[in-house]
Amino acid sequence: MGQFLKGLRIQIRICWGLGEISPVLVLIWHEDAVLRLLAHMFQLLLALTALATGVWGQVIRIMPLGDSITGSPGCWRAILYNSIHIATIDMVGTLPPQGCGLEYDGDNEGHGGILATNIADQDLLPLWLNATRPDIVMMHLGTNDIWSNKATDVILTAFSKMVDQMRTSNPKMRILVAQILPMNPSNCGECDLRVQALNAALPAWAISKYTTESPIRVVDQYTGFDTTTDTDDGVHPNGNGTPKLAAKWLGPLEGAIINIIGPPPLPPHSTITPSTVGPTNTPTPTGGPPAPSWGQCGGRGWPGATTCTDGYVCKVSNEWFSQCVPA
Repeated sequence: MGQFLKGLRIQIRICWGLGEISPVLVLIWHEDAVLRLLAHMFQLLLALTALATGVWGQVIRIMPLGDSITGSPGCWRAILYNSIHIATIDMVGTLPPQGCGLEYDGDNEGHGGILATNIADQDLLPLWLNATRPDIVMMHLGTNDIWSNKATDVILTAFSKMVDQMRTSNPKMRILVAQILPMNPSNCGECDLRVQALNAALPAWAISKYTTESPIRVVDQYTGFDTTTDTDDGVHPNGNGTPKLAAKWLGPLEGAIINIIGPPPLPPHSTITPSTVGPTNTPTPTGGPPAPSWGQCGGRGWPGATTCTDGYVCKVSNEWFSQCVPA
């Protein structure tokens, strides 16, 4: 081989980025045999690239599922989309985006005025799932059911049917279900009490439907949302309320993404330690009030509460997200 390499100067640069290796070969002098050697070297580097990137090259398909709070125009989705940097995402749905003043992937399944019970009774969800094939569904539904005075158990039965349909579409579906926003419309004085009843029932329902292969996470969108300042009509988020929805979705959604793709590959010469890879099991106390039931209580860069309300413990899901679950 030495005779072929005589007079040859090869410079190999391996550039590391998030989930990729970019080999750059600079050839000063060559002949056919050396080119064959370099071809083998390049194939080896491509194999190493595949090994290092794993599923980090995967595009994660996310369906925002809901009513007008999700889709009309649902500009919290624009904020959320532009806040996710840990993976390449594709927001999916059969409905197109609406203008929100910034660029984003706005496909969604937010149908104005729709009831969860109607989605289930009319078997609408399988059509949407077959058309879009999501990996994650994030669902804020029940507002119009509450407005129509549907009972909590009827709404949860609809939720259960939809979860089953999601898992038929994708047995490893990750599912985020919102404890929905408070409601105070002028024509429904009892609506918020019904919202509270539904939200209170969701944690036990989620536990009953939870599987390791297709986990369900409850996301508290109720706490901290004020219908006086965060809506203009007692129901739909305004410019003040929209960022609150995005902020509440972000941690759980990133947690679901990491649950699919795993932690990012380490850069060269990194040392695997608990501080760089994997969850931290001992969060630093913040000194403030505890996180609510099913609220976020930790994760890399999390600035909020790291303890939970009575009866709940902070469970680490991954490096980016911990959640208060029943003790």
